[in-house]
Amino acid sequence: MSKIEIACFNPESAITAFENGADRIELCDGLSEGGTTPDFETVKHLHEKISIPMFVMIRPRGGDFTYTDEEFEQMKSDLIQLKSLNVDGFVFGILNENDEVNVEQNTELVKMAKPYPCTFHRAFDRAKDLEDSLEKVIGCGFKTILTSGQQPSVSEGKENLKKLVELSAGRIEILVGGGLRSTNIEEIREYTKAKYFHSSAITDGGAFASAEEVVALKNT
Repeated sequence: MSKIEIACFNPESAITAFENGADRIELCDGLSEGGTTPDFETVKHLHEKISIPMFVMIRPRGGDFTYTDEEFEQMKSDLIQLKSLNVDGFVFGILNENDEVNVEQNTELVKMAKPYPCTFHRAFDRAKDLEDSLEKVIGCGFKTILTSGQQPSVSEGKENLKKLVELSAGRIEILVGGGLRSTNIEEIREYTKAKYFHSSAITDGGAFASAEEVVALKNT
C-alpha cells in the first residue's frame, strides 16, 4: 500500500482526505493557479479538526517561481504566521531568473520553518538540469521533492521519476505527483519504485476531492 498525500484547495477536500485514509494533506488555496498560500483562519480551523499531518503551501501568487523582494518578504511573513499554528510542514519552491533552484532564498525559508519539514514543490519541474537541481534541493535542507519528473504528467515523466528515486538514494523523499490517479498509480509505482504519491483526487473537473478516489488511491 502506498503513502498518499492529497492536495486540498478547500476545507471540504481536506476533511474528505482525512476521513478516507490519506496519510497527509497539502493545504493550498488558488486551484486555478496551481496552489497558493491558504488563509490563516482556514488553516487554524482545519488544524483543530484533522489529526493527520498537514503541510501548508507558501506561494504568494500563481505564475512563475521567481519572486520579487516584496513577494519573498511576504513568503517569510506568511510562514512565520502559519508556523505559530504548529502545522506539520511547509511546501514551497523558489527559482532564480535562470530557472535554477534559488539556493539562498530556499535555504533561508527552510531554516525559518525548523523544526518542521519542507517540501520543494513542482517548481522543480520548471528547473534546469534534473541532477543538479536534485542536489541543490537536498543541499537546501528539504525533506521532500514533489515532482512529475520534469514532464507535464507522471506518466510522461516516469523515466525521470525512476532516475530521481535512484539518484536520491534515500537522502530525500521523491513525492510523485502531477496527473496521478488511481487508474495509473500502480503502473507508476511499479516503474519508479517511489513510495509516496500526491494527487488532488479530483475526478469530475471540479474543485473537491472525491472520497472514492482517495480510497482507491490508498488501496490500489
